[in-house]
Amino acid sequence: MDPKDPKDPRDRENPVDRGERPEPHFRRELPAEVPAEQAGADRGATAAESAPDPAASPAPHAPDESGRRRLLSSLWPPRVSRAQLIVAVLLAGLGFGLAIQVASTNDNSALRGARQEDLVRILDELDDRTQRLEDEKQRLEEQRTGLESSSNQAEEARKQTLEKERQLGVLAGTVAAEGPGITVTVEDKKGTVEADMLLDAVQELRAAGAEAIQVNGVRVVANTYLSDASGGGVSVDGNKIKAPYRFRVIGKPEDLAPALNIPGGVVQTLEKEQAVVSVQDEEKVVVDALRPAEEPDYARSSSR
Repeated sequence: MDPKDPKDPRDRENPVDRGERPEPHFRRELPAEVPAEQAGADRGATAAESAPDPAASPAPHAPDESGRRRLLSSLWPPRVSRAQLIVAVLLAGLGFGLAIQVASTNDNSALRGARQEDLVRILDELDDRTQRLEDEKQRLEEQRTGLESSSNQAEEARKQTLEKERQLGVLAGTVAAEGPGITVTVEDKKGTVEADMLLDAVQELRAAGAEAIQVNGVRVVANTYLSDASGGGVSVDGNKIKAPYRFRVIGKPEDLAPALNIPGGVVQTLEKEQAVVSVQDEEKVVVDALRPAEEPDYARSSSR
């Protein structure tokens, strides 16, 4: 065998026998052992590097300060043109007018809630008052015609003056009166009727066209006042009267009686106080209580 042949068995001796260290066919390098503290620190640093920087990324809901400043600067101070000012004044005037219209409409809301029979009664009363005014107008026109056409104007004037004096005497309570009307009796056994309730009755009768009123012998005139008397009862012009209270009223019965019997009116108010009220139509009512004629302190007749 050729000595130079690399396949010579002598050349295949174990390297250990020749004092040489054999080289491994496979070499795997293991990482050096790292202390636990250093490994924890390295992991913390790695996590810190991978975490997002809060300062670098803005908060998702942070307000835009520059946008807010721009909004405030656009709103204040206000920039109002002349046309906008005129429109604002017109709108304010329109709103004020609408408010007044609504307030005036609400003033008539009492009639809206009234029942049909109450509305009919109110219309009848208005018609009666209109008729009375028309009759008065016609009477005055007849007097004027009589004065103009009478041959003896002085005598005609004297007659009309006496008639006018009689009419004014009835209203002033200085002369007696008689005619159709009603009588009203109020029984107050428990003493619960007060002066203002009787005053409401007088006012209601006057509004219904009463021409003469007498209460328990006291004539009711334009300046009559009623007040509660000490010890019970009612005082009429300083004259104390006690129950039962009897009214004598001259006027049209068809107007006077319904005025007292309306729902929520005088009769129902007195009955709530446990008083007993009776209203009677009369063909002839005599009002004979008189009031002395009083000279006014300041008023004087004026002739033109």
